[in-house]
Amino acid sequence: MPANPKGGTTNARMLAVYGKGGMGKSFFTTNLVSKLALLGNRVLQLGCDPKHDSCNALFGGVSLPTLGDVWRQYKEAGHEEDLQAQDVIFKTQVLGAATVYGCEIGGPEVGRGCGGRGITFGFDTLEKFGLSQWALDYVVMDFLGDVVCGGFATPLSRSLAEEVIILCGNDRQSLYAANNIASAAKYFASMGGRTRLVGLIVNRDDGSGVAARFAEQINLPILASIPLDRAVRELADACKLALAEPRFDAIFDHLARQIATRTLPAVAMSDVRPLEYKEFLSVFGAKEPDLVPAGASAEELMGGRQVRQVPTFELGLMQRAVSEKPGLDPAMRLVVGRLLKDLGMYVTEANRDPKKGMTLTVDGNTTVCFGDERELDSKLAILAALQKSGEPYRYVDLRRPSSPLYR
Repeated sequence: MPANPKGGTTNARMLAVYGKGGMGKSFFTTNLVSKLALLGNRVLQLGCDPKHDSCNALFGGVSLPTLGDVWRQYKEAGHEEDLQAQDVIFKTQVLGAATVYGCEIGGPEVGRGCGGRGITFGFDTLEKFGLSQWALDYVVMDFLGDVVCGGFATPLSRSLAEEVIILCGNDRQSLYAANNIASAAKYFASMGGRTRLVGLIVNRDDGSGVAARFAEQINLPILASIPLDRAVRELADACKLALAEPRFDAIFDHLARQIATRTLPAVAMSDVRPLEYKEFLSVFGAKEPDLVPAGASAEELMGGRQVRQVPTFELGLMQRAVSEKPGLDPAMRLVVGRLLKDLGMYVTEANRDPKKGMTLTVDGNTTVCFGDERELDSKLAILAALQKSGEPYRYVDLRRPSSPLYR
């Protein structure tokens, strides 16, 4: 059994809810958490999405300060070591009858870093606070499932979650995400992971039965079907619980009791069978055409204009001068080479700062503070994301890749 506030050492039971964005994961998680608490359990709802809106309804519409934002405030003041659990974990009463806890991990400022890395940093911080030792019965994690970024797969890759529930609808997009999530869970299980899938929740069920056909083929049970209901949607929009409606209270009560008594249908990860693309399309009566689309030439894309060659000769000379500079240490040569090879960035100056470590000038006008060569792949991924975003920047601090900064 999970930890008990009166004694015992067993960890809290960790559940993760995954699913496509916009499918109602926060609605589902909040009502499940509330029902578990009303049944006498100590429960923490953990929002694991940069949008940080998982706990809004749980707290009656209050948007909780995120762990990431609060940590940055402490860091800017030079007191990040003073951050404590009560600064990022909050509590409230459900229907005036049970206490629940909530936390939003959040992420970096919009467009200024990797959301997955922010999630990883958040879990690391909570572990420092003693998450695995807290006297909780359940931690229910609310994750987005549109992306395959490693940070958002943390509960799977680290086996943090004991069980994973996938939320879906009867539409192709949400079931496509569900298939990807099942593939990720299957992969980590094959690598020795202990996390297991327990089944699907069909939200806003329109009665079409598409999700049921998908569930049968992938070999996962449907744990509950939550009907499409205007009154409940209006409750959710007003940041209120669906438990106020008797029919919905009964759905969540039945599911919560099954979870608590471990009487959910048994699922062996070896039996779960994520679908190949052609199989997936067949669920919807569709078929992938047996053809390769025609390619678009550079001339066509240019609309008849001449392709302008971007001069790189001067920068190439500067890159060579830096990489061949006498006394350049191996770590710096590695970083300089990877920047050019992976990102096409030319390093025009390379120095070591006593406090900041490795500091590079890229393309003649951008300063990148690397610190050292550790976590190089993550640092390069952040720079690649900045490149693709088109966001202008002149300074990037990558010493802590879990919380990158730029200006």
